[in-house]
Amino acid sequence: MHDPYVRVRGAREHNLKAVDVDIPRDALVVFAGVSGSGKSSLAFGTVYAEAQRRYFESVAPYARRLIHQVGAPRVEEITGLPPAVALEQRRSFPTSRSSVGTVTTLSNSLRMLFSRAGDHPEGAERLDSDAFSPNTAAGACPECHGQGRVHRVTEESLVPDPSLSIREGAIAAWPGAWQGKNLRDILDALGYDVDRPWHELPQKDREWILFTGEQPVVTVHPVRDAERIQRPYQGTYMSARRYVLHTAADSKSAALRARAERHLVSAACPVCEGRRLRPEALAVTFAGQDIAALAALPLSDLAATLRPARAGDGVAATLAQDLVARIEVLTELGLGYLAMDRPTPTLSAGELQRLRLATQLRSGLFGVVYVLDEPSAGLHPADSAALLTVLDRLKAAGNSLFVVEHHMDVVRRADWIVEVGPGAGEHGGEILYSGPVAGLAGVAESATRRFVFAEEAPAPRTPREPSGALQLRGVTRHNLSGLDAEFPLGVFTAVTGVSGSGKSTLVGQVLADTVAARLEGRPLEGHGGAFTAEGLAAVDRLVRVDQKPIGRTPRSNLATYTGLFDAVRKVFAATDGARERGYTAGRFSFNVPAGRCETCQGEGFVAVELLFLPGSYAPCTACGGARYNPETLEITYRGANIAEVLGMTVDAAEGFLAAVPAARRGLRTLQDVGLGYLRLGQPATELSGGEAQRIKLATELQRTHRGHTLYVLDEPTTGLHPADTELLMRQLHGLVDAGNTVVVVEHDMTVAAGADHVLDLGPGGGAAGGRVVAAGTPREVAQAAGSVTARYLAEALAGGWG
Repeated sequence: MHDPYVRVRGAREHNLKAVDVDIPRDALVVFAGVSGSGKSSLAFGTVYAEAQRRYFESVAPYARRLIHQVGAPRVEEITGLPPAVALEQRRSFPTSRSSVGTVTTLSNSLRMLFSRAGDHPEGAERLDSDAFSPNTAAGACPECHGQGRVHRVTEESLVPDPSLSIREGAIAAWPGAWQGKNLRDILDALGYDVDRPWHELPQKDREWILFTGEQPVVTVHPVRDAERIQRPYQGTYMSARRYVLHTAADSKSAALRARAERHLVSAACPVCEGRRLRPEALAVTFAGQDIAALAALPLSDLAATLRPARAGDGVAATLAQDLVARIEVLTELGLGYLAMDRPTPTLSAGELQRLRLATQLRSGLFGVVYVLDEPSAGLHPADSAALLTVLDRLKAAGNSLFVVEHHMDVVRRADWIVEVGPGAGEHGGEILYSGPVAGLAGVAESATRRFVFAEEAPAPRTPREPSGALQLRGVTRHNLSGLDAEFPLGVFTAVTGVSGSGKSTLVGQVLADTVAARLEGRPLEGHGGAFTAEGLAAVDRLVRVDQKPIGRTPRSNLATYTGLFDAVRKVFAATDGARERGYTAGRFSFNVPAGRCETCQGEGFVAVELLFLPGSYAPCTACGGARYNPETLEITYRGANIAEVLGMTVDAAEGFLAAVPAARRGLRTLQDVGLGYLRLGQPATELSGGEAQRIKLATELQRTHRGHTLYVLDEPTTGLHPADTELLMRQLHGLVDAGNTVVVVEHDMTVAAGADHVLDLGPGGGAAGGRVVAAGTPREVAQAAGSVTARYLAEALAGGWG
């Protein structure tokens, strides 16, 4: 008989404890459990990895020889497993040239449409599709190389305060320390007045000092410290413009580059006017518009423009029909507000995953297991219904859906739930329940149960009284147009709204950038539109916590980022064995030649290139992933060597390093934000965006600070089980109780319900958003007419939303 189950036996991947589980095919199966319980180890690390391994066995022997090093999952047997496709949230590192159009391949079809069916100027040669791409030599604007923007300097950007003299530091763009003094002394030797206020210098002198291409060499007689002998030397002059452009382009120091970039002014390319293409490509039109204009339209508007072209049976009709059909799937997933030319780095992890999901929907595969990693991440509750409809369509097409998910609406809609737990890390890795969702009600040790069945209403909170307010007036950026917004100080504010409504633009860019500019003494830039800001003086410090990775290679990890590794290395250097051999703390760094394994250069992994398949990392064959050479591993502290300590979870290390005050505080803070299950040496490449954000928050929490701090967080609950969200909120509310201000961009309605103040943007995404729909306490916003968020917030306040 046909067995309708995927049967897993003896799974031991990561923290799984030889688990056996039967998972139905042709169903929507949710894998639930607290963060770090082993859900992903089962769904991705075991089921998907085994499906991938079986596929790899069918490829050419040469490629298989390389793939073999990646290793099979630690499982005794899996039966009934069809081919699998994984849609993970692991962040790639796209460049600014990667866009919505390139990720979805819509740009290929649009370029083909212009090449085959576009209106070319009379007498002009018909262009190839490559000529419509800003990423090819044939299509890119020669002035900006297809970037659409040019970076230059102006007198205002180089000299922000013209009342100062050169000696007093008028040319702020100059380097600090000796090199800055050197340039000043060279100007003095050349006969320029370095003690006269900048604005009093003749225009031609100012022009030469800042912009000359000349590099004269003069003898400098420095007059500096009286007690030091200063000998004459030959000095070469470099204009402020040359210094800034050279440093921004070529410096290996991130700090120097960032400092130089502050003096650059970015503007639309004067040749292509920001459209990135050669004039020949921009002269071709379709439906009366050039390709740059169509790529800049929201996808929903682009579909409306192309619909009339579907009539007929020519090339134009075929291509237009395909484009409209693919765009409709994206619109259904709530992404109609995105434009094809929107750069990929500006997308959230949830948006990126839904773009990939839409591509799969159009692929027409059936009989496949789709393994999804939190497809609801970054989704407003109103958009979750559309996501569930798309998942149902994939299932109806004859596929199985294995979804790792924390969103309770998705969990309730599942046909089957597999709960892994009960705790995280070594306290998890067991199957608590596998069956229909209703049956979870009888599982006492389930951490998910009380949220699925809304067993208890949240205790009502009395909103705190603000101590003041940050006010932004007339903000214009992206889809924000003349927006006025107020952020109360000394309270917890949640900024809500559907995807694309402008939350991240307002909070992550305008608010945070404005406060940062004030704290750093930089001029307040209008971000494309002049606006005013009040109340900034009340903030002494800004902390931005975003979901960007803490590193891009396995060499960067939890311990190195938080500073815990320094304390651990000092402990090993202080042991008797290390002192006898003369080993210092540096010996225990995997970045130093003396102590590391030279085969993998201390990475523990070697990069494996797989020809036409994506490259991957495989454990180093010399050290087995330990990162160190045998001599270093002979030194132990309390019976464990340095590699074994790096292999410990935060929870285990907290007990093991209890006698090390420098490590104990940091480890406890990581536990407080729900990261006790992570290993100290966990590579940055294995961390989700939510985990990276909480690591940054924990690093910040362990520091002691004075003064009023503004904390800005972008969806801090991403990837968190509701039980872990409660832990994190306790920490964030603690920061407010200590006299600080916390502003979070958030889709989790339980977080918004527990806030002091809610700012709801909308009403829709893209051009239909960018306005303040409602502002006030959670109860006030829950009753606001015209707010898409209000209904879901009211449910959360009543305890009916998980």
